[in-house]
Amino acid sequence: MYDPTVARLTYRALLGRRRALILFALPALLIAIAVAVRILSGADDQIASDVLGGFALATMVPIIGVIAGTGAIAPEIDDGSVVYLLAKPIKRPTIIFTKLIVAVSVTMAFSALPTFAAGYILNGNGQQVAVAYTIAALVGSIAYAALFLLLGTITRHAVVFGLVYALVWEAVFGTLVAGARTLSVQQWSLAVAHEVAGNDLVTSDVSLTSATVLLVAVTVLATWYAGQKLRTLKLAGEE
Repeated sequence: MYDPTVARLTYRALLGRRRALILFALPALLIAIAVAVRILSGADDQIASDVLGGFALATMVPIIGVIAGTGAIAPEIDDGSVVYLLAKPIKRPTIIFTKLIVAVSVTMAFSALPTFAAGYILNGNGQQVAVAYTIAALVGSIAYAALFLLLGTITRHAVVFGLVYALVWEAVFGTLVAGARTLSVQQWSLAVAHEVAGNDLVTSDVSLTSATVLLVAVTVLATWYAGQKLRTLKLAGEE
């Protein structure tokens, strides 16, 4: 189910010079914000939660998920180079699963680690805020990577649709519109974070049970459907 060659090529594509600059930009901004807030406001648990929830989880994690998830496969489909990969004796679900693992690991590395560092800078993990949001970033990374990998297989405008979802649905509707919160990866991740923190600094409108079921279901279904879509891509000469 995992192909090292596909993984190596995908890592190389995702961590190329241009994408690497984009991937580093948001974590660097988060750390800079954390340092500035700590200098200006001192160690404050509520402010730490606001920064990590409002920027790290609501903006940084989904955008990095867009970059990693769509970038794992969409460029190959767009420029046609995917045909060389599909011509290899590798099962197409294996290709999707391998690319998902790569997308998840990149999203985690560029979102969860900076979230943890920023949390410690902000309040030294007071009230378990840093750890709670780090775990939220980790579980959110899995679902985001699967969703945006799927987008990369079904549309040539995957990045655009991914950013609309990340910046409009997640950051606006998922935060402000009560009914939309149950369909937000951010809120599902916050439910896990709330359980870890064990206090009201981290809250979610979704129960832990519902959040867990939805995170697993979205990840599994998105990965499965991406594999099905890749099966429908035909090579020249195929009937």
